[in-house]
Amino acid sequence: MKIALCSDAWLPQINGVVTTWTRTGQILQIEGHQLEVIHPGIGPTFACPRYPQIRLAFRPYKRVAKLLEKIEPDAVHIATEGPVGRAARRWCLKNSFPFSSSYHTQFPIYLKEYAAVPEALTYSFLRHFHGAAKTTLVPTESLKQTLVGRGFRNLVTWTRGVDTEKFKPLKKGDRKFSALPRPVFLYCGRVAREKNLDAFLKLDLPGSKVVVGDGPDRKRLSRLYDKVFWCGFKQEEELAQHVASGDVFVFPSKSDTFGVVMLEAMACGLPVAAFPETGPIDVIKPGKTGYVDRDLRKAALAALDLDPAVCRRYAEEFTWQKTAEIFLANLALQNDLKSASAVKCNPRADSFLPLPQSL
Repeated sequence: MKIALCSDAWLPQINGVVTTWTRTGQILQIEGHQLEVIHPGIGPTFACPRYPQIRLAFRPYKRVAKLLEKIEPDAVHIATEGPVGRAARRWCLKNSFPFSSSYHTQFPIYLKEYAAVPEALTYSFLRHFHGAAKTTLVPTESLKQTLVGRGFRNLVTWTRGVDTEKFKPLKKGDRKFSALPRPVFLYCGRVAREKNLDAFLKLDLPGSKVVVGDGPDRKRLSRLYDKVFWCGFKQEEELAQHVASGDVFVFPSKSDTFGVVMLEAMACGLPVAAFPETGPIDVIKPGKTGYVDRDLRKAALAALDLDPAVCRRYAEEFTWQKTAEIFLANLALQNDLKSASAVKCNPRADSFLPLPQSL
């Protein structure tokens, strides 16, 4: 099957959206499907307002339309609601081409925080955008119910996976942070305002606090919290080793739709402490793989007593093969072709294959 994936988030960005699609795409390719990615790199870009690290496509409709016509896809999936996503949606509607979409980001929360845009206005736009899709994939059941309450329809819960070969427990002698007092409470991810890191960094906790990652809020936070150990940006094996060197993973975000990093931490044997919000309430098994509590300090301290082996076994239940299977089963196909109903398990699916960064 030839699938056109239209996304405003793509490599070299590192975030949950890109991780989800690169991992899903690798499995689709292994199983014989052709995935063509249309992303901002197809032409000129501009800096995202208030977030200059992200580049957005500038007036991409003609380029997107030309690529879609060249690809002649069996299915179009629109991953994001930015300029590329809107251009692809316009082309699909103009040509009566059915499409599916996915909801990755809590833009109503972000736009209210960064630009004082009323949530109702953003939800109205998103409801209109996804309303034309045959199906819209959402990361968790709790988010699905939230969106249903906002008038969204044709929603399908679409779980995430974790690479358990890369993210795995380390022997104590192999762990990093040997010079830091234990226990180590660790956060890994983008260091940005919407991640609510202040809620973690201001906690009175024993041992040490470690932050793995970088972003626009690091300068401010590192100045305020000078006793925190700042590791900077890490990736691949080095990232996994840093995560596996902690004792408890603290996830303070209140706006993530899933939080793949929580699964990565559990795969390394770390229990997770988080607020009871969308994402954590769907991913964490309280008293087994972590705790959710309005009192984040209470959750973090309680998580110290949990069994790392239980966290690891739970993470192993989340596979990217299942993620790809759900995606395939919910594609909107041109000419009403019958979709492949499953992606066969393949041990090679956990190895990285290159995906096209431009067409």
